[in-house]
Amino acid sequence: MALHRGMNLKQLEYFVRVAELGSFSKAALILNIAQPALSRQVRLLETDLHVNLLTRTGRGVVLTEVGQRLFDHSVGIMQLVARATEDIEAARDEPAGRIVIGLPPSTGRRLTLPLVEAFRRTLPKARLAIVEGLSTHLTEWIATGRVDLGLIHNPEPNPAIEVTPVLDEALGLVGPVASKSGKGGKPLPLAELVNFPLILPERTHAMRKLLETQAAFADLKLNVALEVSSVQSILDLVSAGHGYAVLSQTALAASGRPEAFNMRLLVSPELTSTLFLAVSAHKPVTPLGRRAMRLLHELVGTSAEGGSTTHNKKR
Repeated sequence: MALHRGMNLKQLEYFVRVAELGSFSKAALILNIAQPALSRQVRLLETDLHVNLLTRTGRGVVLTEVGQRLFDHSVGIMQLVARATEDIEAARDEPAGRIVIGLPPSTGRRLTLPLVEAFRRTLPKARLAIVEGLSTHLTEWIATGRVDLGLIHNPEPNPAIEVTPVLDEALGLVGPVASKSGKGGKPLPLAELVNFPLILPERTHAMRKLLETQAAFADLKLNVALEVSSVQSILDLVSAGHGYAVLSQTALAASGRPEAFNMRLLVSPELTSTLFLAVSAHKPVTPLGRRAMRLLHELVGTSAEGGSTTHNKKR
């Protein structure tokens, strides 16, 4: 697809941000522009090309087939422009240009606002883009260059990325405050987990893989009542009495209503989920990337709830 004479880089950037986030309102926050202005620019792009690039739904927007084609081209174009800018700025050792950071959904819920505010305060010459996705998706995006760096849970060995542990989080059984999960947060032996109907993410989810692996080691068969991807939806179902979840304390805190649930840490053995900072193994980290990594490391440590252990390793 050739770049149409009526298109410009700013419109392509707006379009890509909306497509990545699946929402005009989220994209407007990241881009720091008014939502009506953002919508108008994307609509002008669609009008100029005489196509529909996005399908508006009640929950946001999704790419059309032709929109996906333009998105793929636009990401490549923006990466080339960003690298050219970064090369020039890096020669002066000034952290400038554009960087894309990937966050898992529950982490993004806690870190997006402080990350945006800290980034604007400490890196005023740089531009930040944030995308959310499951750790498996973020790993792929970092490996292919779509995302510059990100936080991922329990990554499997992958020669295309380099990872550094930043936070250990204990996992526990989560149920409503008044439930047979037990009051007072008394630890729960892993062997007893089979007695609870569980609401878990699908098998590709990092936490699900960790839980299934530990259950297999202990020769346990989990009672999986429902498979739901969204942590928020899982907690809604738990609250309504449809089962129990296995989550970290920070994921529970990100729900905005941790007081509505009871959590019992899993023991014998303890189950720990580790959050890693990941970058591509095949391209050098720019000055902006190094500053962003330090900033993200600091924010993770600051936001960690009591009971979590932060690693102080740095690149």
